[in-house]
Amino acid sequence: MIDPIRVIIVDDDERVRSDFRDLLQLEPDLVVVAVAGEGSVAVELCRRLRPDVVLMDVRMPGMNGIEATHVIRAAGGECCRVLVITTFDLDEYVLGAVHAGASGFLLKDQAPDHLAEAVRTVARGEAIVSPRATARLLTELVRPAATIDRTHPLLTGREIEVIVLLAGGLSNDEIASSAAISRATVKTHVSSILTKLGLSSRIQILVWAYERGWIERGGSRSR
Repeated sequence: MIDPIRVIIVDDDERVRSDFRDLLQLEPDLVVVAVAGEGSVAVELCRRLRPDVVLMDVRMPGMNGIEATHVIRAAGGECCRVLVITTFDLDEYVLGAVHAGASGFLLKDQAPDHLAEAVRTVARGEAIVSPRATARLLTELVRPAATIDRTHPLLTGREIEVIVLLAGGLSNDEIASSAAISRATVKTHVSSILTKLGLSSRIQILVWAYERGWIERGGSRSR
């Protein structure tokens, strides 16, 4: 049997914690191992329990969710991927989550319908961002380059191809199909790209590619 995805829920609202726990506990492949109402507690829980995914609120007393995400991700390793879930799609939170190394950004009003699959997506090492948050991120916060140079001294041609496909919103399976390579090879390329560019999440690759004009506002590939 495949081990279930282990989740920690972090939110200062007890009702939200309870609702999210109830939603996830309905899924046979997901298990909630702990809950917390404050960022510093979440950091300690992650150190002790090593969950696969952390559902992280932003506005909390003491250490907020962005600061906690930064500390958790700075510890390194493949565990403790962070999915930020908040009521607010304000710019500073979107970009703050990206810079902190979050693997996803989902608005609370979308959580009932998308939470379980979002957890699975993040656990696979892929990225998920709410469409509204993505639009604000790319159109209001990130400025693309005036000219496009689809080359990079550290990247191979195949890695550049993977970046463009990934930034266009494709999953690992879709990238594998489009590039005629295996899913495992896609994961190897993504890991190499993150290392070479000094990035920590697929969302950061999205921003990096958009800044260079490699993708357009709607997520389509620049020609």
